[in-house]
Amino acid sequence: MAGACFGGELKFDESKFELKSVQVGDRTLKFRAYEGIVYVAKPASDYEVLNFYVPEGKFDDKTTAIFMPNGIGGYMPARPQTPQLQNEKPNATLEALLRGYVVASVGARGRTLKDGERFIGKAPAAIVDLKAAVRYLKFNDKFMPGDANKIISNGTSAGGAMSALLGVSADAPEFEPYLAALGAAKASDEIYAVSAYCPVTNLENADAAYEWMFGAQTKYEKMDFSALSAAGFNDRSGKPKTVSGELTAEQKELSAALKSAFPAYVNSLNLKDAKGRTLTLEPSGEGSFKEYLKKALADSYAAAKSREKSLLKPEFFTLETQGCTLGYDFKFEDFVLSMPRAKATPAFDGLELENPENDFFGDADAAAKHFTEFSAKRGKGESADAKIIKMVNAMSYLGNKSAAKFYRIRHGAADSDTALAIPLILALGLQNAGKTVDFAVPWGQGHGGDYDLDELFRWIDRVVK
Repeated sequence: MAGACFGGELKFDESKFELKSVQVGDRTLKFRAYEGIVYVAKPASDYEVLNFYVPEGKFDDKTTAIFMPNGIGGYMPARPQTPQLQNEKPNATLEALLRGYVVASVGARGRTLKDGERFIGKAPAAIVDLKAAVRYLKFNDKFMPGDANKIISNGTSAGGAMSALLGVSADAPEFEPYLAALGAAKASDEIYAVSAYCPVTNLENADAAYEWMFGAQTKYEKMDFSALSAAGFNDRSGKPKTVSGELTAEQKELSAALKSAFPAYVNSLNLKDAKGRTLTLEPSGEGSFKEYLKKALADSYAAAKSREKSLLKPEFFTLETQGCTLGYDFKFEDFVLSMPRAKATPAFDGLELENPENDFFGDADAAAKHFTEFSAKRGKGESADAKIIKMVNAMSYLGNKSAAKFYRIRHGAADSDTALAIPLILALGLQNAGKTVDFAVPWGQGHGGDYDLDELFRWIDRVVK
């Protein structure tokens, strides 16, 4: 392996690589592949490795930014990605190499991993591993191609949440005992920029946000987690099995209770738009925050209409007279009812500890735990440690002075796996904290990522130069 234990610390061996190539159309991309680098001195799992790729022409370049994707999905364990074509198109790792970036693709532990009878991948293992990988790159920066001071993370869904968390929680002291236990390199885990697709974050408030947005929709088509393996989460080429149904009377009551709790949370954040106007909600769920979210959806539609250069059916808009002008109002409720929910109620903290997020918050001995007071009071089982819950929520670190400066967040308009309100709150919170945020809601896009690599790398080009 390219990573070796050196005097109790990890040192990169620049001689241990394979020269590989990939044919992309008429172009042959040659690159050095340092694969299976163990990035901690005392690994808890064989998932704690990274693949380091350097395109031809960058072997001695110390200034190139490092693209750092993770394949985390469903908070499951993830192997490092390799550069390859998927459906005849480059994946993110290959696209980065084609564009001249160095790539450090990172593996990480996840919620199902066990060592004997004990779990070893529960929260906060995944983020600890990503931090350890960054520290390895920083510690070895003078020995490695690329510039470890310009690391851009990328992830989707739970991986998007971890990407955002990695950016905002740089060098947070509560992670130090976990990193020390792994023998992480003595370096910073600060990164330069974050790309996060549909981040499933802020789990303490995700149930309330989901019902505030999707409460009017009682039909659902949810993923069958019971039959889904780690490969199923991380291999998005196939369509997972779904279970269809309709909310029960009890679930509808839970939905109403959760929805009513959301305005108080939003109002506690003191969110402001780019013009400094405070975004709030009335107890009814109406208010300036909702209007802001509706505008994000309306802008998404307008962008799609402009891009397609065709008249998309304006089924979610009504023409309104505003004084002497005409305006359009986005019909939010019609939009919500146009697609089934992806989750029953509660969407994340299941009363019976049945959801993947419950599994994520287990510990070495307990498979699953609650992470909200709402479900803990109404369901069975124990609650996770409040400190752990805080550590895996990107919202906890918005004031961190070491946080990354640049963030690109995408959440598809057709994504009902998480309420749009959650990534929108994250984007606004980051913006209010002085970060540079590129947030958009692609029209027609469901839950997924890496679907706009041209746009992603144009953004990376801008922020690193």
